[in-house]
Amino acid sequence: MLQFGDKYNGMNELSKDAVTWLTVGEESAGQRVDNFLVRILKGVPKSHVYRIVRSGEVRVNKGRVGADTRLAEGDVVRIPPVRIAESDDRPPPPRGGPPLPVLFEDEALIAIDKPAGLAVHGGSGVSHGLIERLRAERPHAKFLELVHRLDRDTSGILLVAKKRAALVGLHAQLRDGAFDKRYLVLARGKWRDARRAVRLPLQKLAAPGGERRVRVEDEGADALTVFRRQCTWPDHDPPLALLEAELKTGRTHQIRVHLAHLGFPIAGDDKYGDFVWNRLLVKDGLKRMFLHAATLEFAHPVSDVQMSLRSELPGDLAAYVQRLGPARRELHATA
Repeated sequence: MLQFGDKYNGMNELSKDAVTWLTVGEESAGQRVDNFLVRILKGVPKSHVYRIVRSGEVRVNKGRVGADTRLAEGDVVRIPPVRIAESDDRPPPPRGGPPLPVLFEDEALIAIDKPAGLAVHGGSGVSHGLIERLRAERPHAKFLELVHRLDRDTSGILLVAKKRAALVGLHAQLRDGAFDKRYLVLARGKWRDARRAVRLPLQKLAAPGGERRVRVEDEGADALTVFRRQCTWPDHDPPLALLEAELKTGRTHQIRVHLAHLGFPIAGDDKYGDFVWNRLLVKDGLKRMFLHAATLEFAHPVSDVQMSLRSELPGDLAAYVQRLGPARRELHATA
């Protein structure tokens, strides 16, 4: 039998021939047994993970458990012999480049000012993303997990949890709608409302190659976005509006699909936008989607202190706004 603490070196420490015992550390306290095993047994099919739990081969403190059993610090988990995963042939995340910009950090979480063009995690043709790069930059960190996600071309505030308890607490706030998330977006068209609440249900579609697609469908999940007009260029060709978009729900591509469905495509949106217009925007200097996660308010998961984070409009987007010339800045609703 092998015995390790919760800080282990991955599959190489797990045996295909002998039982392994793992002691749960602080970073895994509160996690479900199935999620703990999926993280530990990288490369092992989930169906096999659930089979060894149902069969009683996985035990916690020598007792049988269900997949939804929550682990506590100090629990001892019995893992039966498993098939060792194939080694990962992907190149390691790049190191030595400019560090990721940090807006806030303490013992529980990190707020990163994510640049556009950087995926938040590897997959779908991307070897490594922000989270893999962050782990490579901090090899001694015990726990680093994404709290939420941003599209690859979206810039702005992204939270990473440094403790399991922080991740659980922040996820609870997300489920309860306690996060105040606001984006800045440049849309085409004559936007007339100072404040407009858009409630349109969204449904995910299965697209070829695993691409994520979303559209408005009556049977989709409820989605609510509140738009507030910041300024407009009504005489520009085409007319443009800079909007603040407050996410009341967190559906995939919610802002992008809501605006496209209303006839106000986002500048540079290569999935739901106007592709002919996008090519003209590139020639005019806007080389990516104009969508920026600008502000985020939430309760700190440990201290319960109210947090208010802000990310300034990145240089490329700010420069494009400058090129548009004077804007009409009307009074807009704040409620």
